[in-house]
Amino acid sequence: MTADEIRSLFLSFFESKGHKILPSSSLVPYTDPTLLLTTAGMVQIKPYFLGEATPPSPRLASCQKCFRTTDIDSVGDARHLTFFEMLGNFSVGDYFKEEAINWGWEFVTRRLGMPRERLLVSVFRDDDEAFNYWRKIGFPEEKIFRCGEKDNFWGPAGDSGPCGPCSEIHWDCGNEYGCDRVDCGPGCGCGRFVEIWNLVFTQFNQDKQGRRTPLPKPNIDTGMGLERVAMVLQGKRNVYQCDLFAPIVGRIKSLSPADGLNGETAEKAVKIVAEHGRGAVFLISDGVIPSNEGRGYVLRRILRRSMALGKRLGLPQGFLNEVGQTVINKMGGAYPDLVSNRDYIHKVIRIEEERFDRTIDLGLGILEGIMAGAKSRNISAIAGTEVFRLYDTYGFPAELTAEIAAEQGLAIDAGGFEKEMTQQKERARAAAKFGTRERTFLADYNSLALPPTQFVGYETTATEAKVLFVAAEGGAEGAASQGQEVEVVLDITPFYGEKGGQVADTGRIAGSDGWVEVADVQWARSDIIVHRGKVGRGQLRVGETVRAEVSPERRLDIARNHTATHLIQAALRQVLGQHVRQSGSLVDPDKLRFDFSQMGEVSGEQLRSVQRLVNERIRDNAPVQTEVLPYNEALARGATAIFEEKYGETVRLVKIGEPSFSQELCGGTHLKSTGQIGPFYVISEGSIGSGLRRLEAATGRGAELYAEERMKVLDRLSEELKVSCPDLPARVCALVEDFEEERKKSAALEKELARRDAESLLGRVVQVDGLKVLAARVSVSSPETLREIGDLLRDRLQSGVVVLGALINDKPSFIAMVTPDLVKRGFHAGDIIKKVARVAGGGGGGKADMAQAGARDKEKLEDALAEVKAILKKAVS
Repeated sequence: MTADEIRSLFLSFFESKGHKILPSSSLVPYTDPTLLLTTAGMVQIKPYFLGEATPPSPRLASCQKCFRTTDIDSVGDARHLTFFEMLGNFSVGDYFKEEAINWGWEFVTRRLGMPRERLLVSVFRDDDEAFNYWRKIGFPEEKIFRCGEKDNFWGPAGDSGPCGPCSEIHWDCGNEYGCDRVDCGPGCGCGRFVEIWNLVFTQFNQDKQGRRTPLPKPNIDTGMGLERVAMVLQGKRNVYQCDLFAPIVGRIKSLSPADGLNGETAEKAVKIVAEHGRGAVFLISDGVIPSNEGRGYVLRRILRRSMALGKRLGLPQGFLNEVGQTVINKMGGAYPDLVSNRDYIHKVIRIEEERFDRTIDLGLGILEGIMAGAKSRNISAIAGTEVFRLYDTYGFPAELTAEIAAEQGLAIDAGGFEKEMTQQKERARAAAKFGTRERTFLADYNSLALPPTQFVGYETTATEAKVLFVAAEGGAEGAASQGQEVEVVLDITPFYGEKGGQVADTGRIAGSDGWVEVADVQWARSDIIVHRGKVGRGQLRVGETVRAEVSPERRLDIARNHTATHLIQAALRQVLGQHVRQSGSLVDPDKLRFDFSQMGEVSGEQLRSVQRLVNERIRDNAPVQTEVLPYNEALARGATAIFEEKYGETVRLVKIGEPSFSQELCGGTHLKSTGQIGPFYVISEGSIGSGLRRLEAATGRGAELYAEERMKVLDRLSEELKVSCPDLPARVCALVEDFEEERKKSAALEKELARRDAESLLGRVVQVDGLKVLAARVSVSSPETLREIGDLLRDRLQSGVVVLGALINDKPSFIAMVTPDLVKRGFHAGDIIKKVARVAGGGGGGKADMAQAGARDKEKLEDALAEVKAILKKAVS
């Protein structure tokens, strides 16, 4: 029976038992911030178990993509995997232990045809109910094992959630796999017994402190690993021999030279490459990109581990994409998104492979040297500083260094590495704070008994309100007078407080005796909005009724840009692929900034496609609708969320178009229809880090101003060059060609003149304690010409030192040359140039025979050259 047949048979079996079949959710668990990756089929069911959402049916079944980082170090043995498929059936307050056990037994023995005599079961030590149900179906008592919490109690997925005792079905591989222990059975660890199905009886909810309380209704959560079942049914000794892995392993072996596959170590390496290659394809398809943090680091770690092992197996450049293609060919039928994301998956793997390739050989060489040095000094562990250097400079995950070191009988100083990592993060945090403004308030709002501020800014830009609190500069509270900086809290406000990348509203709060010009609005607590500004006239007091009015034009400009960011994300996903995810944004009245995940550059044509798509949706004048609904229901409708954002039980869904072009969870202010955006232009786009890009754009009045400024430039160029706008590109190209031709002529002439000047400089050679030395200023316009003169003079000297200085781009530049015979005597051009450049406020360095430097103080150029004799006199002595 093939894996595809097992998967199909499982789902059809439970569909016949009244279960609704759910598609697999993403490996990125958007509904559960406690998880790095989706680790079990229960993850997407968790909200139903907790009563946070209503399930589409009380009986559910799925084949869920899963990834567990805990098993990375065990990959390569007979059955442990990072990525795997979990077949599961679930009951949300419907059936319980008896049905789960009966159907599990029926499926395993009748549908899969597993011999009963080869099966055993385990139950939690105190679960007499499950024990009795197994006995009821005729299962022998001696083949039912009672186990403790370690083996038969299923904890929550994450640091909290549903949990409960479980009962496992095990396959007996036979005596030849076992050990000599009399009590050998499930949980022994000898390899004889393979757990194929875990029936979890979810009865409790565990909080973050480990406390368990009964769930309102008990549930069923089962998990059957598809790869393990395929291994058993296909009569294989390990999962890598079953049909899910066989073509991948075969492709790797076909790429490796024959001598690269000898021995047990090589066989394990092939398995690891196959397993990690498969997992990487699924992670990338679900939007994970390689990085040095979080799930991105998990992907980078398995990719680079595979690449390093591939090198040692003798696999050719680009082998991982060959592996990836085999995975897509094998799994694309069950997971069509692999096929639709094929080009993107290949691109991410290629880019990461190219990055690692630039450093891996050098890094492996350095590691070999470190290990050899440690062994020669009888040191058993590689220092944490060295592990960090390999990670930080050469891209070696610490786990990879540890693995390679272990093969040589060495450990790594994990504590020292973590210390270095912590210090690096602290440096990064300090750098991130540079130039930022810390927001401080005039009052301690956490200690004030203020009611939550009612926000009415979605419906209106002006309202009557009551002043609840006033804090003025200098510590005064209760009232503020003309000219004072002030903070005001109202009971109700239309002002939007800065949040989610959208800047704050501005406007005016006016009372009977005075008004405040609002320049900023911030959240002092999660429920208190503070208006900050200056009293423009009169006074403002606690208790009085005021009119709060937002600047309407500015609000509209902000809304144009915010609604446009939603269109941009939808357009980027359509043009670049569904892997695109928002990673940050800034929305202000003048422009918008949108940061998104993307490996590699975005082409000019792709940017134009995005701009065209956005403008098409604007011309459609599509309605912009909002709705408040449960978080999980919004995600079930296909809404886009920012994973790092913390959402409440209810969220605001912003939907654009019918049918929807965009659906996002968002608390910002928006337009009523896309036509209000007006013109839209992409201003710039570029990289801001590994796998991250930034797009800047303008809408409405900002876009009009941008277009006007560009038209002015074109008009002026047309006027200056006396050609029409359509003819400008050809005219500019012709001018550039003419300029380049003249530049080449000028450079050739300069070099010829420089060579003539060089001949005259030979007469200025002096002797310094028997050493021929030439230090002179020359007139050149480029470093290349300076080097040419230096080469010429050094060759003519045959034995000696040449130091030249010149003003290039109005800055001092120096070059030092040392002939080979003097290099052998210990003279070093790098040492000489550092001391020379230091006189003119600069620095540099280089090799023993040639070095360059730059400096800041052009007035000290002659002084620096005059210092050469003294420097060399000291060097000679």
